[in-house]
Amino acid sequence: MSEAPILEVAKLSVAFRSRGRAVTALRDVSFAIEAGKTLALVGESGSGKSVTSLALLGLLPPNGKVTSGRASYRARSGDSLDLAGLSQRDFRKIRGSEIAMIFQEPMSSLNPLYSIGDQIGEMLDLHENLDGATRRRRVIEMLEMVEIPAAASRLGNYPHEMSGGMRQRVMIALALVCAPQLLIADEPTTALDVTVQAQILDLMRRLQRDMGMSILFITHDMGVVAEMADDVAVMYAGAVVEAASVKTLFANPAHPYTRGLLASIPRPGRPEGERLKAIPGQVPPLTALPRGCAFAPRCDLALTACEEPVSLETVAAGHRAACIRASEVMADA
Repeated sequence: MSEAPILEVAKLSVAFRSRGRAVTALRDVSFAIEAGKTLALVGESGSGKSVTSLALLGLLPPNGKVTSGRASYRARSGDSLDLAGLSQRDFRKIRGSEIAMIFQEPMSSLNPLYSIGDQIGEMLDLHENLDGATRRRRVIEMLEMVEIPAAASRLGNYPHEMSGGMRQRVMIALALVCAPQLLIADEPTTALDVTVQAQILDLMRRLQRDMGMSILFITHDMGVVAEMADDVAVMYAGAVVEAASVKTLFANPAHPYTRGLLASIPRPGRPEGERLKAIPGQVPPLTALPRGCAFAPRCDLALTACEEPVSLETVAAGHRAACIRASEVMADA
């Protein structure tokens, strides 16, 4: 029998209370991450990707709440923990040690008042009982692992004294210093130029291979998805609308939204002067979602039947999509 997934999310829903009423931000989100594999969670801004990551780590703001569903995490002990139902006390035991996160913007995530050595060392203080010399050695080793030059001399540096690429490496070191099983990376290369982005992605792949960890990689960049992921879950308006392996998704998308995302990627050999295709319109506000398919108002294949609710259904082996015209989209790919 195959090993159970590290993380299996089933019908996870999240609501935020705003102006006296509850607004649903995630609707029945489901996906699974296999041991040692990378799942990319992809979609436009406002799709619900970051809310999903915050819900999984118990970091929702006070007005946010998981209203239904499960997120089963297979801990090192072998126990299955439902992240959707953990108390903050229990979360503090596994955040950083078993599940860690690289946040989107390191300059706002790192504390400007503390040196990077102290910030990485604090993670060890929370989860491991080390003497001062061992703690310092571990921090240096971690900085060397993320390829920060002259690591020992950098311990006293503050975030503002480092470049964007270096700060991102520090964020990776901070996340991985306790060797977590699962890393959540929320758009970790968004603010970086393409050269530094390539270096960070290469670094993450190497560290994943060396440490054997699983990654939930959150991004809006389909090029990064092709480079990093084994599997993909495409989100739109708070729901997963397609899920497949990265090879299947790129070769044969089944949802018009996924097809639109792929069409927006610059490709070699594109005729000179040809414009990239753009998806018309924008993601609807959560307070005014259509009753049926949320993508229907922007979809060139929409029918009257799309005004009825649609669920994620299997369209081929290992391939699911929430579209009544999935077979036509796949035939036209």
